[in-house]
Amino acid sequence: MSAQQITPATKQVAMALAAIAATAATPRPSGESVAEQCARMILGVNQQLTVPLLATQGGWSLVWAALSEDNANMAYLARTNERFNQFAVVLRGTVAGSVTDLLEDLDVGTVVPFTALRTSSNTAPPYVSKGAMEAFCQIMAMSTQGITLVQALAGALASAPPNPTVLVTGHSLGGALATMVAPYLRTLTWPGSSAPAFGLYTFAAPTAGGPDFAKYVSTGLSWVVNERYVNNYDVVPLAWTSVDTAKSWYPDGGPAADFDAKAVISAIAGLPGPNKYAQPGPAIPLNPNYDTKNTAAMRKSVQDFMAQAAYQHSNDVYLRLLQAPALLPGPVVTGIKPNAGQAGSQVTISGSGFAGGVAIDFGPVAYTGTTIVEDDNTITVWAPPGIGVVDVRVTTRLGTSPAVPTAQFAYGGPPPVLVTGINPTHGKSGTQVTISGVNFTADATVSFGSVQAPGALVAPPDTITVNAPSGVTGPDKPSTVNVTVLSNGYSSPSGPADEYSYPDPVSDEERRPEER
Repeated sequence: MSAQQITPATKQVAMALAAIAATAATPRPSGESVAEQCARMILGVNQQLTVPLLATQGGWSLVWAALSEDNANMAYLARTNERFNQFAVVLRGTVAGSVTDLLEDLDVGTVVPFTALRTSSNTAPPYVSKGAMEAFCQIMAMSTQGITLVQALAGALASAPPNPTVLVTGHSLGGALATMVAPYLRTLTWPGSSAPAFGLYTFAAPTAGGPDFAKYVSTGLSWVVNERYVNNYDVVPLAWTSVDTAKSWYPDGGPAADFDAKAVISAIAGLPGPNKYAQPGPAIPLNPNYDTKNTAAMRKSVQDFMAQAAYQHSNDVYLRLLQAPALLPGPVVTGIKPNAGQAGSQVTISGSGFAGGVAIDFGPVAYTGTTIVEDDNTITVWAPPGIGVVDVRVTTRLGTSPAVPTAQFAYGGPPPVLVTGINPTHGKSGTQVTISGVNFTADATVSFGSVQAPGALVAPPDTITVNAPSGVTGPDKPSTVNVTVLSNGYSSPSGPADEYSYPDPVSDEERRPEER
């Protein structure tokens, strides 16, 4: 195996290391201490690093890892063997549930001087966002067993052979923070027989600072490598220089931004206020022709636009665009049977990624009973004491499964209502639409957006036939809406399976009389 195959000085390996930082990023729904989550995270990171089929080829070992008290930031230090003599400082950044939350996270409306950098005495320190500075300080302060990142790296370099290389890398906010951590580490004095060489890789990163900061990172220091990779259809790297350009997305069938999506983009673009930001160096573009896309999120709605934005920003997509293998997947729950019952009811959980040790939560309650893991796809448990309607989720060392509507358990019933599909998915007012789902009752009502459709014909428990109502769309209203079923006290959760599109632009006959 050549050094080029195992070294971090390739974009595929650097991105794999950055993606591994997201391992076990979500705490258990029932709660766990920072120490418990950190221990689980370390097990997961170690597991990923040992897999020979990843871009890292099992050639890395974990030296140090730490998690901040609020789970906002995580960093780890890894190294190759002595032959290659290379280290990687990897930043995770903040975990967020949506692209909007992620973009708002860095508190860019206020800037502060980045005084940690050792600039010349007659040069003012460059400015960065206040949120980025807070995250940087948190990363530098967090520790495991009293050892900080700088101390861990110093200890590793002290025993390293001559001429070590240190790569600093991160994806998303981790990439933005890497542009602060790398120059800071680059200007420190390190032990050992020779000074380390430093490299910087970022992926999908928003910028952390202004033009002086960007210039300092890109030209003020020497790097063995300094590369910034950007998916051309990822909105996050547009922050905070050109977020407004995303209003013209997406091409080749969509999802085109509707007025709601454009309003969200405008709000995000306005967050910096008068502050000017710049990216450190030119981007290396990926996905130039929009060939990689989420085909399940292509409609002109804010829901699909944000789903596509999240997809284009994901670790998995960046690995694919860089032709690197995907990481080991975390657990995914696709459904449970039954969806209702009492404490003690036998429940079968279906999904994937269940091999190895698993922990199960029914909402905020940790399951402590007998767990039968039949295979990677099936688990049998008995419902713990609880009340109400709760999400059933599975946690392993690799992560926690997302909450999904098909895995809700109702104590005492009735079972939850869910729309699984509609046919057709587009048409004018008056078009007959068949709604498929589960647990529909005879008194079910149907709404298209905010407008209730009259005369719904219900065939319990899985079919409703209704005509698409008028007055749903119009000026300043979306042309794609969610079809919602209200039945037995439940309102069905919205998702791609229940989207219905009216003609766009809205014709005169589709508008309310007062809108004509």
